[in-house]
Amino acid sequence: MATDFYYGTGKRKTSTARVFLYPGNGQIKVNERDTAHYFFRDSLRVILQQPLALTENADKFDVVANVHGGGLSGQAGAIQLGISRALLSFNPELRSRLKRAGFLRRDPRAKERKKYGQPGARKRFQFSKR
Repeated sequence: MATDFYYGTGKRKTSTARVFLYPGNGQIKVNERDTAHYFFRDSLRVILQQPLALTENADKFDVVANVHGGGLSGQAGAIQLGISRALLSFNPELRSRLKRAGFLRRDPRAKERKKYGQPGARKRFQFSKR
């Protein structure tokens, strides 16, 4: 392949991430900002690094991610899936390793909708016998 970047899309909850992998030295930018300034919690920055560390490509690619929607945790999960899919377009042989670690699974959990006749998705109004 003679492309100069690899692309992957990731979604989580209501977040959508477009991820580009460029040959580089391991720098990660999210919405044109450094990850340290975008994700304040270390645990979220670790989530972004996991697919690259697992496939031993952490210092081979620069990651540029555009993400919108949802909160920080959902955005981190969306970027992780996008990075994993972009790594697949770089090298399809990484599929078994990424799949075994669960990085290629789109997490289906999302907020349940509120139902009519009750105050929330599962909560009921207080029952009064008399």
